[in-house]
Amino acid sequence: MSQSSTPETDWVSRFADDVIAESERRAPGKPVVVASGLSPSGPIHLGNLREVMTPHLVADEIRRRGYEVRHLISWDDYDRYRKVPNGVPGIDESWAEHIGKPLTSVPAPAGSSYPNWAEHFKAPMVAALAELGVEFDGISQTEQYTAGTYREQVLHAMKHRADIDAVLDRYRTKKDPAAGKKSQKPVDEAELEAAEGSGAASEDDGTSGSAYYPYKPYCGQCERDLTTVTAYDDESTELTYTCVCGFTETVFLKEFNRGKLVWKVDWPMRWAYEGVIFEPSGVDHSSPGSSFVVGGQIVREVFDGVQPIGPMYAFVGISGMAKMSSSKGGVPTPGDALKIMEAPLLRWLYARRKPNQSFKIAFDQEIQRLYDEWDKLSLKVADGSVLPADAAAYSRAVGTAAGELPRTPRPLSYRTLASVADITAGAEDQTLRILSELDPSDPIASLDEVRPRLDRAESWITSYVPADQRTLVRAEPDAATLAELGDADRESLRLLVEGLDSHWSLDGLTTLVYGVPKIQAGLSADAKPTPELKVAQRTFFALLYQLLVGRDTGPRLPTLLLAVGAERVRKLLGA
Repeated sequence: MSQSSTPETDWVSRFADDVIAESERRAPGKPVVVASGLSPSGPIHLGNLREVMTPHLVADEIRRRGYEVRHLISWDDYDRYRKVPNGVPGIDESWAEHIGKPLTSVPAPAGSSYPNWAEHFKAPMVAALAELGVEFDGISQTEQYTAGTYREQVLHAMKHRADIDAVLDRYRTKKDPAAGKKSQKPVDEAELEAAEGSGAASEDDGTSGSAYYPYKPYCGQCERDLTTVTAYDDESTELTYTCVCGFTETVFLKEFNRGKLVWKVDWPMRWAYEGVIFEPSGVDHSSPGSSFVVGGQIVREVFDGVQPIGPMYAFVGISGMAKMSSSKGGVPTPGDALKIMEAPLLRWLYARRKPNQSFKIAFDQEIQRLYDEWDKLSLKVADGSVLPADAAAYSRAVGTAAGELPRTPRPLSYRTLASVADITAGAEDQTLRILSELDPSDPIASLDEVRPRLDRAESWITSYVPADQRTLVRAEPDAATLAELGDADRESLRLLVEGLDSHWSLDGLTTLVYGVPKIQAGLSADAKPTPELKVAQRTFFALLYQLLVGRDTGPRLPTLLLAVGAERVRKLLGA
């Protein structure tokens, strides 16, 4: 089986080379382990998705080469509930009483079918990952800790607490930027407020007064982690803690399962326990004192392990957030994105950029340009003119080692489908009529041919295009405007109406609407446009938009004319 990538490689292949080599050095013959960590502390957003897609793409490349791979997703559902998030339906300030409890001990929002807060926010991410073709092994940290799975590691960390404290102390005098795990600080209009990554962004490192303990019990009375370890005996593992609620308890840690290691110790412990070879993390880990930097020393000095290959990933921005419903809390999730774009396109956005390159995901008009770019890439792949790196990104987008993802049989232009959905308000009979007339030589016979792309375009129109930008075709002619037209404008409308029947297809109507000003200027319909001609064309288009939809702009005119229908176009243009 091949272990190396082709000479002109993409970033995924290069990482796959390194991961395979490191895995065979550390654990020859065993499955390659890559990892992600997600906290279901609220909606898991598109920034967090990079935490999964980066190792997924590398793992999938390794699988394509014939190796066995485990992609672990640790659900950090035993993290503390930190705050009541904004904009989440079904909750109010009464949820503040649960701050400090494990996420799995917090009630789900009202009306949820899930047993707790963590499961409520985990479920939509699991569904989105399935649609994206991401294969993974999920690990609940609540289950791991409460089952005593990490008992030996917890006792080991407590025994070596002075060593851990010494590592942490190297950074305590430095400015430590909260040193969170995989957190993102959004940098544009997206307002991605809930970018706490694992939920461990501001977790303390275990310092407790004059003593240091890397373990934090959850209180046996109030269930919160507002506890302080006051005594611990290494031999008996007897541990005493107090809580701000007034409760005090003495337990034997060798049989106690209601607590967890603090984050800066928990993460490197898991690297060693799982044998993780590759795990990315947020760009904040370039700072001294970050949990990735500190973890690298703790895993080596305390747990006798090796830090994973860990590329830093850059921010994922969002365009068009101002149009998002406030009920979303300003945080678009992978599920939100998959309602307006097909899974291969979303995969492509993550595959084509190196992890350290930021990019935006469009919820505004930019999504139409993205789809145009994607369709052009598809054509280049089909005719063999695509560049190697672009071909690799495309291949990773449309399928995985397990096979190709579902795709639209006839992928018509997204902007055309969006325009049709806009004009017809989703009426299927009208939509089919219009689409069947786009190419009379090869008509669309069923809307199933253009799904799921059609459904995504309809969802985008209804969810993210403001009502005042929607297209509403006039019910009656604009008599006042028609009465004031000059001879040249009347002639342009006459030429258009006379050519409708002979040009009734998308290509034909494109030729017609651009050709009318050329003919009026005494030119042939295929003449190249001059600056003056372009001005005349824009003026003609504005007139048509005004007479058809009452605005100066709108959907592409050929699509609009097809949607309105020849008879109604004649009526509205005064013919």
